[in-house]
Amino acid sequence: MKGAGQPVRVAHVIGKLSAAGVETVVSNYYQHIDRSRYQFDFYIDADSVIPPSRRLMELGARYFVIPPYQQLPRYMAALAGHFRAEGYQIVHAGMNSLSVFALGAAWAAGVPVRICHSHSTSAPGEPARNLLKTLLRPWAGVFATHRCACSAHAGAWLFGRRAMARGEVTILPNGIDCGRFGYCPELRAACRRRLGLQDRFVVGHIGRFCPQKNHGFLLELFGRLCREEPSAVLLLAGTGSLEGEIRRRVRAAGLEERVRFLGVVEDTAPLYQAMDCFVLPSRYEGLPVVAVEAQTAGLPCVFSEGVPWEADILPAVRRLPLAAPVWAWARAVAGCRSLPRQDGRARVAAAGFDIAQDAGLLERFYDACIRNEGGDALWTPSV
Repeated sequence: MKGAGQPVRVAHVIGKLSAAGVETVVSNYYQHIDRSRYQFDFYIDADSVIPPSRRLMELGARYFVIPPYQQLPRYMAALAGHFRAEGYQIVHAGMNSLSVFALGAAWAAGVPVRICHSHSTSAPGEPARNLLKTLLRPWAGVFATHRCACSAHAGAWLFGRRAMARGEVTILPNGIDCGRFGYCPELRAACRRRLGLQDRFVVGHIGRFCPQKNHGFLLELFGRLCREEPSAVLLLAGTGSLEGEIRRRVRAAGLEERVRFLGVVEDTAPLYQAMDCFVLPSRYEGLPVVAVEAQTAGLPCVFSEGVPWEADILPAVRRLPLAAPVWAWARAVAGCRSLPRQDGRARVAAAGFDIAQDAGLLERFYDACIRNEGGDALWTPSV
């Protein structure tokens, strides 16, 4: 409950903490928003694989651990109980179609502002996950008073093209701290020396080991690349359920000396400096923050068609369909070696991904939500 002169506390329902892009985005916003006006509380699942951020807690954030959504009655009861006890004005759910459960709990608890935030799209290659997302999609915003998305692509998928055309969905970009990721030749040289990569062609990828990120295909194209680029090295930052399988495939392919598993990297900015090419062969994305970070560092990038067009910022972005032959992907990656490296900060900021500006946008969005709280009006699905 907000007291006189106290900031509004916003309940952000995150789900499982797993070093994913959504967590990075919300963290970026929290670190740059006016915290004298808005403070964030994070609701995370008990089966999270990484701990809460000490940095965010030092800034005033609070974390509440709740049962995972798979234990649905306990999950909703825990959320509703917390929401009532804390007296929130705003609950902001960023779990895509699964947000229906958190926002249902917020509605039951009498929270006046209930925001449904789309960060993703369908899940090709993941039948069970895709079925759940598809079944819940028409109802994701039924308890929402306001809707937003990280991209037009993600917004149209969850809320429908008509809702986008009517201006019912606010786009909140996946903003980053451009100053941290800008290209720096001196830092690049230092990072490559530290990692022993001075004379190597460094291909990089940052993402959870899950079907969405398509590590198996990435490994296949890297194996083909190694035939043409004897100095090629692949850096993989992240963790996830498929990491063991990818490690086994690396050993089976005899690539142990070429592929480096870095685990969860808290500060990824130096990694981008060390890379020569960033590859994102995702099956689907909402708008990957790593794509924005990589281009801020001036990296040539190769994306699949699963990455929305809004992520194309620099001219050095190349796109291929996942149906293209592996040799075509390997050739596109190899071609990045000859592309010039330039600082991408100005272009990224001009494209709307500067968190210093985006945090102000979020503040104004929250201000507008509070002025027009929406009451108990339920949204009729429009697909």
